[in-house]
This record gives sequence, C-alpha cells and structure tokens, in this order.
Amino acid sequence: MTRFTHLDDAGNARMVDVTAKTPTVRSASAVASVRCSTQVVEALREGTVPKGDVLAVARIAGIAAAKKVPDLLPLAHVIGVHGVVVDLEIVDDGLEIAATVRTADRTGVEMEALTAVTVAALAVVDMIKGVDRLSEIVSAKVVAKSGGRSGDWVRDQHT
Repeated sequence: MTRFTHLDDAGNARMVDVTAKTPTVRSASAVASVRCSTQVVEALREGTVPKGDVLAVARIAGIAAAKKVPDLLPLAHVIGVHGVVVDLEIVDDGLEIAATVRTADRTGVEMEALTAVTVAALAVVDMIKGVDRLSEIVSAKVVAKSGGRSGDWVRDQHT
C-alpha cells in the first residue's frame, strides 16, 4: 500500500518537512471547464455580459488564487510562485480554462495550478450567474508537471 507523506506513523496529519530538499525549477499545468447556456456563450463572444469583462476578471482571479494556496490548504508549503499564466477559451458550450504555474523551490506547484483554474472557473460562474443560473464547473484536473524528484508527468488525453 502507498504511504501518504502527509500522515505520520500514527495516522495524524502533518506537514511534510522539505527543509533538506534542494530548490529546483518546477512547473504544473491544470485545466477546468465551465458549461453555460448558448446565450451566455454569445454574450461572452460579443463582450456583452452585464458584469463586465469575464475573461479578464477570471484570469486575474486565477493568478491571485495561485499565490494564496498556503492560506487555503492547511498542509501546503509557502513557496515562491514565480510565474502564473491563465488562459481562457470560449467554446460552443462554455469556457475552457488552462493554467501553468512555475517556481524554483523545494516542492511542486500542482495545487497552485489546480487552484488557479478552479478559482478562475468560480469567477466565471460569479460573473455569469445573473444571466445563467444553470452554469456549472464540470471538471478540473492537473494535466502535467515537471521537475522535482519524481520528474516529468503528463496526463493521458483519455483520462
């Protein structure tokens, strides 16, 4: 059975000590999807959503969120978030959100990337909820990471 590094021998939660690890360049990418009505998709494409520029607000929300992970996740390490890119694409049934987070630190940035896309998705829902109460966040997942002890990883496109 796999040993969970965030549990001690008695099964208690603990923060993993990364003091002895050497800082290395690391990155992680995540994606999320928001589904909404064709009316909202049209308003997004035309830039006529009543609350304003949805894509700009969501992009900034995602970037800000990536820097707040230790405040949100109690066992996450405070690390230097050195780069965050959040991209949003309007598609026929909503929005696709992608984020990549980079650091040169002792631990990875998978949670930062996942937090960036999920908070960006929440910002989208907040901006469009007055027009489409049925909008929904339908997926969020890490799709790639690089650096660190475990090296590079990319999610199979079919998972």
